[in-house]
Amino acid sequence: MVALVLWTFVMLGWMAATRVPAIAKARLPKDAGERTADLATMLPKQIQWKADNYNHLMEQPTLFYALAGVMALADAGTGFNLVLAWIYVASRVVHSLVHATTNVVLMRFSIFAIGSLALLVMAVRAALIVF
Repeated sequence: MVALVLWTFVMLGWMAATRVPAIAKARLPKDAGERTADLATMLPKQIQWKADNYNHLMEQPTLFYALAGVMALADAGTGFNLVLAWIYVASRVVHSLVHATTNVVLMRFSIFAIGSLALLVMAVRAALIVF
């Protein structure tokens, strides 16, 4: 969980480091970021990819945090469960790198699917423990 939280902050920094200069370079008005959806249309897509990925890290990973917490509380955070967790974290990091750089959708989706499968197996294993 900690590794994914730290990675999320890496993406936040990367987003800010590219987006703020892009906003300045485009000479956008001060209220340009009032709605992020509008800002996305005002900046180059390569800049927006970082922000999109940061938003993605606020979505499905919340399920991971909950499952990892359940596994930890159930004293089941070792062995295969730990391997699944690391597969999920690694898939999110690789997904971020692809999304923020080349944004090849098929590659990104494949990586997302691998991580999602690991998360699903974690969920089933957690359910077997809890229920």
